[in-house]
Amino acid sequence: MRLFIHVIEARNLPAIYLNGTSDPYVRLQLGKRRAKTTAVKKCLNPLWDEEFSFLVGDISEELIVSVLNEDKFFNNDFLGRVKVPLYTIMKSDNLSLETAWYQLQPKNKKSKNKKRGEIRLTIHLVQKNSSPEVFNCLQTYSEEVASNSDRLSEIARETPLSSNSSMESSVLVDFEEIDSAKEIKPNSSPFVDFLSLVFNRKRAEASPTSSPGDVNTVEQLQEAQVNMEACENQEVDLCSNEKFDEFLKIMASKDEGGEMPGNLSGGVLLDQCYVVAPNDLNSLLFSPTSNFWPSVAEVQGSTGLQIEPWILCNNECLKRTLTFTKAASKLVKSVKATEEQTYMKADGSAFAVLASVSIPDVPCGSYFRTEILYCIKLGPALPSEDQTSHLLISWRINFIQSTMMKGMIESGARQGLIEGFAQFAEVLSRNVKAVEVGSINLNKEQILASIQTQPESILKLAFRFLGNFTFICSLFMGLFVLAHLQLAKPNVGDGLEFIGIDLPDSVGEFVVSAILVLQAQHFLNVMGRFLQAWKRRGSDHGVKAQGDGWLLTVALIEGTSIASVDSSGFSDPYVVFTCNGKTKTSSIKFHTAEPKWNEIFEFDAMDDPPSRMDVNIYDFEGPFDEAVSLGHAEVNFLKSNISDLADVWIPLQGKFAQACQSKLHLRIFLNNSKGSDVVTQYITKMEKEVGKKINLRSPQTNSAFQKLFNLPPEEFLINDFTCHLKRKMPLQGRLFLSPRIFGFYANIFGHKTKFFFLWEDIDDIHIIPPSLASVGSPSLMVILCEGRGSDARHAAKALDQYGRLKFHFQSFVSFQEANRTIMALWKARSLSPEQKVEMVEKQFEAKRLQTEESGSFLGIDEVKMSEVFSSVLSVDANSLTEMFAGGQLEHKVMLKVGCVDYSTTPWEPVNSNTYQRQISYKFDKSLSRYGGEATTTQQKSSIPDQSGWIIEEVMTLQGVLLGDNFSLQLKYQACNIPDKTKACNVQASLGIAWLKSTKHQKRITQNIMSNSSIRLKEIFSEVEKELMNRKHG
Repeated sequence: MRLFIHVIEARNLPAIYLNGTSDPYVRLQLGKRRAKTTAVKKCLNPLWDEEFSFLVGDISEELIVSVLNEDKFFNNDFLGRVKVPLYTIMKSDNLSLETAWYQLQPKNKKSKNKKRGEIRLTIHLVQKNSSPEVFNCLQTYSEEVASNSDRLSEIARETPLSSNSSMESSVLVDFEEIDSAKEIKPNSSPFVDFLSLVFNRKRAEASPTSSPGDVNTVEQLQEAQVNMEACENQEVDLCSNEKFDEFLKIMASKDEGGEMPGNLSGGVLLDQCYVVAPNDLNSLLFSPTSNFWPSVAEVQGSTGLQIEPWILCNNECLKRTLTFTKAASKLVKSVKATEEQTYMKADGSAFAVLASVSIPDVPCGSYFRTEILYCIKLGPALPSEDQTSHLLISWRINFIQSTMMKGMIESGARQGLIEGFAQFAEVLSRNVKAVEVGSINLNKEQILASIQTQPESILKLAFRFLGNFTFICSLFMGLFVLAHLQLAKPNVGDGLEFIGIDLPDSVGEFVVSAILVLQAQHFLNVMGRFLQAWKRRGSDHGVKAQGDGWLLTVALIEGTSIASVDSSGFSDPYVVFTCNGKTKTSSIKFHTAEPKWNEIFEFDAMDDPPSRMDVNIYDFEGPFDEAVSLGHAEVNFLKSNISDLADVWIPLQGKFAQACQSKLHLRIFLNNSKGSDVVTQYITKMEKEVGKKINLRSPQTNSAFQKLFNLPPEEFLINDFTCHLKRKMPLQGRLFLSPRIFGFYANIFGHKTKFFFLWEDIDDIHIIPPSLASVGSPSLMVILCEGRGSDARHAAKALDQYGRLKFHFQSFVSFQEANRTIMALWKARSLSPEQKVEMVEKQFEAKRLQTEESGSFLGIDEVKMSEVFSSVLSVDANSLTEMFAGGQLEHKVMLKVGCVDYSTTPWEPVNSNTYQRQISYKFDKSLSRYGGEATTTQQKSSIPDQSGWIIEEVMTLQGVLLGDNFSLQLKYQACNIPDKTKACNVQASLGIAWLKSTKHQKRITQNIMSNSSIRLKEIFSEVEKELMNRKHG
């Protein structure tokens, strides 16, 4: 028997919040079984309109309907409740309480506020598999049981409990149950007593020595019970054998073709392919006549398994309930569990069933439910051409109430489910054969070999283009005119005609001339398209991939419902695939809406696995017209399972494609030919880019990372950093970096923020200087390309005028390490192969310029130089060169002006007159508030005509605000003064080479110029002072 409750609405509820509102929801409880509605925000007269059902185990129970206020941070507030005993429903007509308003009551009678509002409910009882025969059975025996109830009670009281009693002990148990029911409900009818007896399933048998009257009474009760059970069994068999397939057909007819539900957040328990059709696997697992679940219960040690028949609720949702007693474990005794299975999708080839398991007797069992999702879909093709099914089982814990034991509950549930579904897989493998992984991998070549391209012959192509009435008429008209020209004689020129110009002599001739011109134009256009189609019959089909690494193979099978841009209803489609900057183009299929290609495209080996592939389908309009897009799609390898892409229909996007529901049939294969050292090789390469050792993460850490963002198994974690995501309020979380994604995750008081986007989606990364808002540390502004990152839109800081999302990250523990890692990964993924080659060529060209005899050092003449220092020193130019010799004088002077950890390399000859060295040092806090480092390259050469020298210098800054936006270029020139023997003229010029634009460019230039002038004045005054002291000393 099931109890159905329809929660409709409530009114005049008390306000909890200061603004005079509440967030009410309803919690239903029958015994230890619970359910709840959704919460209605900021409302005192909420409308729910939700239905619930409970399995009735004891009619002495009462239904408790509680109205609570949802509080996400503290305990939920009690608003009121209603208690409805089940025996009051049993007394009502048709076992139903009509729709009515119920006054909400406080928890105790001493409460001062007794006005708690009202709730509107509809409650009724439905006997399991009720039928007219069962109802007639009840009616037939109810009166007789009522007439004999007093006599039965009297017999039960007068019969002695001894070995010589005249009645079996089992009969006495039934009588005692009737008495106990009457004690609980003194006003209950004999009909209610009879139902209590029947649903408790206590069978009685009369003893041979009992009196004839007593025996007849007991036999009548037993006969009534047996008749009712026979009616029930007959109804269950009818539902099991005939209606289950009918229910699935009803769901399939109402299926709108949506996607399969995604994996639940707890993780995957079973991911396996089986050699069986999806429909047959669904029947094995969920058919009412299947013995699969009893076999699983036997292996797991569960007892008392009861499986109810499937019920079609509201002609849309198919449900059933399983009850069983779980076997005792080391920590928990044997407990009763209830599992409710609900079909979420059933379209004949794909099935999704959500199971919600409730175990209220375990510790904190009323706080959560375990949800398990069974997904069955078509599996990969096999060489034997047998149908396969892909079974994917995932799970999660759905917490009904908040508790501090969440972590412990999830850990314990995870361990129990892993062990339980290992036994589940063992039982399933006895019934159906599992597909071996090797057989799936081996059949790639066989599948591709079965795809044969059928080239279109020239005659067929000519007939497709030229075999139409319009072209034939144009051709016939042209031949007719040529024949006329051959037979006709030239006329004498009349009117305005002159030699070489023959004008029409009548209106009819003018019309015929116009028609001939149009026909000739159409003829030439059709012939031009035919010749272009003949030329473009080929494609990239059959071009083999080169290299070693990640190999992407795409088989384009066919298209369906391809849109047309003209009135003919047909188009000339061809497909362009783009991945990692490489494109592959298919052949053109002319004049069709259902093209069949059967072409295979292989991309050259890639060092890194691809993130996505763009698919565009165009309409061929001739060699000189712009191609019209008929639709586009994107294959995201991070959001798709590679095995699922082995045979997939991809819906196309775009105004034409969506209107026609266009689709492409593809077979996509991605595999790595480098072996198992991909992770080590990639990390070694990134260590060179970052300049720091990167620790290899454990398999457990990588698995948790993949599970967190639902990533494929080939993705691995490189590094993660603690930071804040800046929005209206900073949100603390962790930044996860992998070869293909930039992800963020935060969990604050159970509120989870999770998103990721591809490195290719990033348009630019800006370093924002420290400020008070960023707690004195630099921060990163990540700007995505236009139209990208829509899944992470909720976490973006702003949307700029170009439609680009901006994400602001701050408060890094180690900003320099995070910045270097992010920039290295971004450049490695975002640059196309051509850009990478161009960057290498630029670096090689820069090195070549440094060693070239002719030409200036590092392109210093290209920067506008300004004089920042000029002075006459009391030392000659040769003595001044000691300042740049790397000796004690240079270190002493530079230390005085605030350059610490000063180190130099020896001068090395570049050519006969040029020398070069490297310098590095750190800024003292007196020079820079935030410290910083400088790396300098100097080049020295002598002045041929004069007694002196020139030193050119290029300085790069690290750890300085906006230091990566520019580099400094200095030029020192010292010449002896002819009139003075011990004096020289020193000039210093400074230029700024801007690498990135910034709005602070003018301010930075002024600051650098003024500080450099002061600093150079200090340096050379100290040098002059030291040299003079040494001379006089």
